[in-house]
Amino acid sequence: MFRKNIHSYMPLYLVLGLHEQEGRSALEIAREAIAGGVTFVQLREKNAPLRQVLEQGIQLRELCRNHGIPFVVNDRVDVAILLDADGVHVGQDDLPGLEARKLLGDDKIVGISAGTLEEAEWAMEQGADYLGVGAIYATFTKQDAGAAIGTDLLREVKGRWNIPVVGIGGITRGNAPEVMAAGADGIAVVSAITKQSNPQIAASELRGIVDKNRLLNQQLP
Repeated sequence: MFRKNIHSYMPLYLVLGLHEQEGRSALEIAREAIAGGVTFVQLREKNAPLRQVLEQGIQLRELCRNHGIPFVVNDRVDVAILLDADGVHVGQDDLPGLEARKLLGDDKIVGISAGTLEEAEWAMEQGADYLGVGAIYATFTKQDAGAAIGTDLLREVKGRWNIPVVGIGGITRGNAPEVMAAGADGIAVVSAITKQSNPQIAASELRGIVDKNRLLNQQLP
């Protein structure tokens, strides 16, 4: 359902785990964030027991389904299948995109991370539906994100391929305009929403920045 029109769901992409933040559960954070304008949700949980991932993952899937936005699982194609998620997001060292597609089927989303042009080329060969490019800025949220790469790769990717792209890694209200100006179709964030005292307001402010810059990009010759 979402794969054919994936570009329209790129503006504000939330990545979250299952641990509580500011006294809120992942479900509560996601609910508030969606109310604020989040258009895509990825569950990225590395440490919780599988039983917990499945129990809470179902709740997140239903929340997203009720709001008509995609819900994908990071890395774990098996968990995505068990949750009947809308797809997966895989890294360069995870199950290759083409193999994920065989397991998931043609109607599911396969997003792939890229931190270099060579990785982007590989992701395209693997049939990525969208690319997550980064880490754009320094981030402490994902320990293996690597060094910050800036916005140049975003420009290169958008100049070479017609594929939806979100920038990820250390993105905030302050630097989101730079990411969008480089050609991103949206921004993927973690702490800029999950660690804020009011996730709905944080999401609303980010969405406003993204929408304004998407409009500016469309007006450029």
